[in-house]
Amino acid sequence: MASHIRDINLWESGELKLSWVRAHMPLLDGIQKDFEKEKPFEGLKIALSVHLEAKTAHLCEVLAAGGATMYITGSNPLSTQDDIAAALVHEGLNVFAIHGATQEEYFADIRRVLEVGPNLIIDDGGDLVTTLHKTFPELLPGVIGGCEETTTGILRLKAMAAAGQLRFPMMLVNDADCKHLFDNRYGTGQSVWDGINRTTNLIVAGKNVVVAGYGWCGKGVAMRAKGMGADVIVTEVDPVKAMEAVMDGFKVMPMLDAAPLGDIFITVTGCEDVIGEEAFLRMKDGAICCNAGHFDVEVAVARLREMAVSHRPARNNIEAFTLENGRTVYILAQGRLVNLAAGDGHPAEIMDMSFAIQALSARHLAKNRGNIPALLNNVPHEIDREVALRKLSDWGIRIDTLTEKQQKYIFG
Repeated sequence: MASHIRDINLWESGELKLSWVRAHMPLLDGIQKDFEKEKPFEGLKIALSVHLEAKTAHLCEVLAAGGATMYITGSNPLSTQDDIAAALVHEGLNVFAIHGATQEEYFADIRRVLEVGPNLIIDDGGDLVTTLHKTFPELLPGVIGGCEETTTGILRLKAMAAAGQLRFPMMLVNDADCKHLFDNRYGTGQSVWDGINRTTNLIVAGKNVVVAGYGWCGKGVAMRAKGMGADVIVTEVDPVKAMEAVMDGFKVMPMLDAAPLGDIFITVTGCEDVIGEEAFLRMKDGAICCNAGHFDVEVAVARLREMAVSHRPARNNIEAFTLENGRTVYILAQGRLVNLAAGDGHPAEIMDMSFAIQALSARHLAKNRGNIPALLNNVPHEIDREVALRKLSDWGIRIDTLTEKQQKYIFG
């Protein structure tokens, strides 16, 4: 066992968190029991880079129960919880992650989980896959394949595949119905506002909330803002998504038009410089900006720091930047993922579905090693269906099934 963590003595606090999520993740509990019997990962090494908090730790336990030797790191320095890392090390897993790591320390830990020569990759945002290709090309032949958790990572994979750089199959977990329809919409919608509310301790009702991006995550954030009594403005670059936002009852306009109106700004795009210099200068005094996209590039915090005549801590996880026009703009969680850097991430029941997709997709790769020719692979419909049926059963809900006559009518 190897590790690079803050303090092993924090393990008891981490175990308490783990005990709580285990009790609220019945899908993973059932999959763990299956994996203990099947051992689909026997003899395999899995490198995992996902936000290192309690739900992720339970996924690691499930994969380890399937016979995998786990090498674990975080996918964002501010989302790593040191007590969770300690709890996993206490269980005997290999963990390399520290909360608040510098960029250099973060990528050093990424390299530590890769230099062992993993056979399977579980990635969130693409840092494992891209670093493996760039830094350890000699290890690529030993990789069976991998799973990508989030939209940003899939965009990076598509770019790599288009450039002829991707060398092994990847499962597009984020595109599975039981992932993006629930995790991105309901999970992000709830957890983003949990992070904002606990950090600011301000009311949402009556405020103008600007949501940049109306994908599944943006839909969830906007829906929850509306439910809390906010007036919601959506900014978009996709005309179809902009039409959706209009027909869902939201105002739609460019960011520079929304900038003077907004009280709270939330970016959910996967792109960079969504809120930049001109938008900052147009904002009202006391505007609050935060990011719910994967990387800390959507709100141009570095440029804001250059523009500001002064800046100071305003509250834990809130920094105040005063501009030449005398107005102050507040940034939450350094512009990193507000739901994880300033909260506990998605609810356990939501991540139960997402990580069930991850675990079963990893098993699919292991079972079909050498027989998956495509580089970018959708999660098989059977996995989506299995997760949905397991979840409905857990809720005590039954549904109809097609009769033989109905199947013939529909499918011929």
